[in-house]
Amino acid sequence: MDDKTLMENLLITVKATSGLLYNGTIESSTANVRSAFDSVLEKTMNMQKDIYAKMSEKGWYQVTPVEQQKITQTAQKFSQMQ
Repeated sequence: MDDKTLMENLLITVKATSGLLYNGTIESSTANVRSAFDSVLEKTMNMQKDIYAKMSEKGWYQVTPVEQQKITQTAQKFSQMQ
């Protein structure tokens, strides 16, 4: 397995873990449990940020810029929902 594939798999795993930890955080019934989930979630989110930064630096994760018109249209759509 090459480095790019390894990093992609790691990122997918960390993203999935973040989702589970988020759900654990918001569904916690006590402050202690919520705090534990929240702490691990924060560390996991930082790990995801670091993995993304390394992949982006190597050109393995490229983001396509969105046209300003599409951003404006989306913002207007959601502002009308309020």
